[in-house]
Amino acid sequence: MTTPQPRPAESAGATSAPTYPRLNARTLRFTLGAPRTFSIAPDGSRIVFLRAPSGTDRGIELWSYDVDSGTEHRVADPATLLTDGREDLSPAERARRERSREGAAGIVGYACDRDVRHAAFALSSRLWLADLDSGQVRELPSVAPVVDPRPDPTGRYVAYASNAGLRLVDTQASPGSGDGTPEERVLVGPEPGETTVSWGVAEFVAAEEMDRVRGYWWAPDGTSLLVERYDEAPVPQWHIANPAQPDQPPVPVRYPAAGTGNADVSLWLVDLAGERREVRWDSAAYPYLVDVSWTSYGPPLLRVLSRDQKSARVLTVDLASGATAAIREDSDPAWVEIVSGTPRWLPDGRLLTTVDTGQTRQLAFDGEPVTPVGLQVGAVLDVDDDGVLVSATTEPTEQHVLRVGLDGTVTPLTREPGVHLGRASGGTVLLVSQSLDHDGSVVRVLRGGAEAGRIESRQEKPPFTPDVTLLRLGPRELRTAVLFPRDHTPGSRRLPLLLDPYGGPHALRVRSARAAFLASQWLADQGFCVVVADGRGTPNRGPAWEREVLNDFGSTLDDQVEVVQEIARRYPDDVDPGRVAMRGWSYGGYLSALAVIARPDVFHAGVAGAPVTDWRLYDTCYTERYLGHPDEQPDVYARNSLLDAAAGLERPLLLIHGLADDNVVAAHTLRLSSALLAAGRRHTVLPLTGVTHMTPQEVVAENLLLLELDFLREALG
Repeated sequence: MTTPQPRPAESAGATSAPTYPRLNARTLRFTLGAPRTFSIAPDGSRIVFLRAPSGTDRGIELWSYDVDSGTEHRVADPATLLTDGREDLSPAERARRERSREGAAGIVGYACDRDVRHAAFALSSRLWLADLDSGQVRELPSVAPVVDPRPDPTGRYVAYASNAGLRLVDTQASPGSGDGTPEERVLVGPEPGETTVSWGVAEFVAAEEMDRVRGYWWAPDGTSLLVERYDEAPVPQWHIANPAQPDQPPVPVRYPAAGTGNADVSLWLVDLAGERREVRWDSAAYPYLVDVSWTSYGPPLLRVLSRDQKSARVLTVDLASGATAAIREDSDPAWVEIVSGTPRWLPDGRLLTTVDTGQTRQLAFDGEPVTPVGLQVGAVLDVDDDGVLVSATTEPTEQHVLRVGLDGTVTPLTREPGVHLGRASGGTVLLVSQSLDHDGSVVRVLRGGAEAGRIESRQEKPPFTPDVTLLRLGPRELRTAVLFPRDHTPGSRRLPLLLDPYGGPHALRVRSARAAFLASQWLADQGFCVVVADGRGTPNRGPAWEREVLNDFGSTLDDQVEVVQEIARRYPDDVDPGRVAMRGWSYGGYLSALAVIARPDVFHAGVAGAPVTDWRLYDTCYTERYLGHPDEQPDVYARNSLLDAAAGLERPLLLIHGLADDNVVAAHTLRLSSALLAAGRRHTVLPLTGVTHMTPQEVVAENLLLLELDFLREALG
């Protein structure tokens, strides 16, 4: 493909300001500088958080906010701690960041003790501990690479994962050291010869598909831990090669593709001496360990899930024997939904879960719904003595924070249209808000229901404000955002139509927040009407809506077709239905390729980034949730595959794929390209050397967007 030539406004010397594509990449889509990852002290006096020093600096720092004085204090600066300025990331840490889609550097995670007086974090594969009272930061003895360090609730010990084992540091001086050095030792790890066993970290599908990135949990009194052990021996071994470096051997990875083996997961109670006892449940029937909760409100809680995800149990653990008892069972003919923050004990001993009732997902205490019909609960954010902090909404484009009291009283804490998140503890409530009315995030601190202060956001100000129109289209009221060039005069010209969706289950693109539409507005300004639409399967519209994609990913394309028809009807003098394209990444890439293959009568060009083309090559947990087991439903997989339909391609298609992608492996694009070639169908493939499922590299991300733009202009004329 021809390399794009610089546009006049983007030529060297034309302007000192970076182009939007470069600025978008440099700021990680304008997220750098936003406060994030908050912890609140039990008495509400202190808030700990992460923040980059500016909107263009990827080196995340650890900060503390004093609620009474309203002042901020930087606790740990990576540039100061690493005297050589270089950060060394282990393969384990790189994989962990890939699972969490983390593109920043520095201190990207931390954990606190119960009173939020100490914070442990990993930096450059080393272990660090911050005293939040004195501000002192010291490096603790450790064995690299350090992954996911967590202090015990009392603050004396710090556990961390390293080299397939879980290790422990006693932060008090070792009696025999003589020099005040803390004691460091292995707590539990693989036995000799167990080359496929790991302790203390989450297995691939838990981190990628269940939103569980941790693999151990401290007891409330700090005397023991629950530790995950997994064995990847049943998981097929794949290899990811770097064709640009033929002298390097391929990297072996264990990938649980649909229909193949998962890791064998178990849970163990481990004391500080390393003595361990297995926690037993029917793991043959319920192999997925979805989450673990261990608080002072009750015994440990586990949520386990069947392989087909149609049955789930909540279990309690008897610490003396390791036996478990089921206290709740859920089943669904499609799948049982995983809701972040559940299950949990309430302070009064009742069980906190969600229940799906008709068209609504409701919060429940001991199985009884306590939130109203029509209010879709998305996640539990916090539980304390004042009740439950919940993320919920009645409008899919918005997300609100509500307090649900132990008596069932529901109190909205946010009302302004937007996307809001929160934390709460000790009478302090923290609210993080985005909206269409302001740039970036606004972080407010509330005491007694009134604003007591704000935490500064240092995000870069975008060079323009998106001009977004939110619509409900068609009889299904598809939530849709429409963006024209900011200088467009209605009726002056008919523009090509560019759809820019994700379009798949469990993800939203149409949000009441400016940041959601910056890239879409830039594309619109290049001469397109850009449309973003959320169809069936997306969150916030209830269980029945989510389950409409069961066995049928192709139905998500039907929604995009309906959007094209509705936009053409509403804007007959402003859009040209004879020039329609779609671009997308991951599931959006699948949808874009499907659009030009299955509906060339509607879509005239497609850009498919990291597309899933054969669902047999994607992971067990995600794929089998929606399409079942491939051996039991081969026709469903064939119907949803792009490979068998490749001969239908009649329109220009650009396939983009990172060759180092270990989530949607490059074989997806290569197999589709092979099928297209066998059918004699012209297409373009852009391989990205050394790039994973993310594209955080500044130059790559910038030029990739420009290449997409050139392709679309050429394809649509």
